[in-house]
Amino acid sequence: MSYQLVVSEKPSVGAAYAKVLGATNRQDGYWEGNGYLVSWCIGHLVELAPPNIYDAKYVKWSIADLPILPQKWQYLVSASTKKQFGILQKLMHRPDVDSIVNSCDSGREGELIFRLVYQQAGCKKPFSRLWLSSMEENAIREGFAHLKPSTEYDALYNAALCRERADWMVGINCSRLFSCLYGQPLAVGRVMTPVLAMTVVREAAIGAFTPEKFYTVDLELTSGCTASSRRIPEKAVAENLLEACRKEM
Repeated sequence: MSYQLVVSEKPSVGAAYAKVLGATNRQDGYWEGNGYLVSWCIGHLVELAPPNIYDAKYVKWSIADLPILPQKWQYLVSASTKKQFGILQKLMHRPDVDSIVNSCDSGREGELIFRLVYQQAGCKKPFSRLWLSSMEENAIREGFAHLKPSTEYDALYNAALCRERADWMVGINCSRLFSCLYGQPLAVGRVMTPVLAMTVVREAAIGAFTPEKFYTVDLELTSGCTASSRRIPEKAVAENLLEACRKEM
């Protein structure tokens, strides 16, 4: 008997797929039955290697070594999820598994999570893509009945790689640069640093705020609604607008 391996992103999602597919026999790290093996990734099982894997000199932070730009990217299995990666690797290489379904979340990160595990496991078996926007049982059945070719999502995977590697290059190089410049550990990130900057600027604006008097002209409409003017700093300008409105009435 041959099996199709279904790989989801989370254990709870894997359990939902297993129920619909009839894989009711619970094993260590996966479900089995009805011609299916259903397992999961627990998020990112495989991650980009730190700089010291490329060269031992990068253990010490030095401005002279920057920028660190890998010519060939290297990956490692996350230390906290080695067991689940081992289970997936073993399932992918089982002789009775003839195909695989990437059923990770329908998005850029889901595509990246599965493909990094697939590549790190050294798997060469064909795989297809489950793409869902609903976890209702009918939607799951419909999705498995119409699996997509994996090649349709190659561009999405490449976009995810660009995001991941940009995060690494910005985070590694800028964190080391500013930490060395200011003599203390500072974390700099592609997303978190601009967001933090916007938060600080907004907080400073709130702290420097001083109340100012202003005037508005309101019109009560026959429909029961009220139309208000913009905030007008000068009282005389507001009074002139009010007078002009009264004349029009």
